[in-house]
Amino acid sequence: MHRLSTSFVLAYHGCREAVGEKLLAGAAFQPSENTYDWLGPGVYFWESNPRRGIDFMREKAQRAGLPSSDLFVVGAVVELGACLDFTTSGSMALLKAAYRSFAHTMAAIGVPLPVNSRNAMRRDLDCAVIRQLHSTFDIAGVAPVQSVKGVFTEGGPIYPGSAIPSKTHIQIAVRDPACIKGVFRVPRLSLN
Repeated sequence: MHRLSTSFVLAYHGCREAVGEKLLAGAAFQPSENTYDWLGPGVYFWESNPRRGIDFMREKAQRAGLPSSDLFVVGAVVELGACLDFTTSGSMALLKAAYRSFAHTMAAIGVPLPVNSRNAMRRDLDCAVIRQLHSTFDIAGVAPVQSVKGVFTEGGPIYPGSAIPSKTHIQIAVRDPACIKGVFRVPRLSLN
């Protein structure tokens, strides 16, 4: 964990319009607690990328067969605080150690490790290892992780022959609601 990067980021949360309006009116964000969440439990944001937030919601609506007419993105000022940042060597070393501990524990009790899906859309193993790391910090009395940040490369090449994936993004899972310092309406022009 560190506090080495800028302390505040602009982040964007994709949602339905009714949910977005409630968030803008002061409702609390609801953290995701799925076993397959890419960065473990938390409120998920796209760093500096409102368009990726709306694109994600379109993809989600399409997979679920839901209408995409009421999609929305809420902007937020997020203070990363004590951040488990997977763009840094220190956080990666912590994650690797958590995996070893988790794998050892699962082997000792005879339970197979969770598996990430082949298309990497469901990250059951990664989520379980990140949860293990949070538990280890709790047991050791270490101050809790307030946010988790990672870079993800998704999508096909941005153009023929490119090694740059078209959906590369930085995602943040905010674990401490106090890190969300404010929310704002994202202009529609920023979503086109």
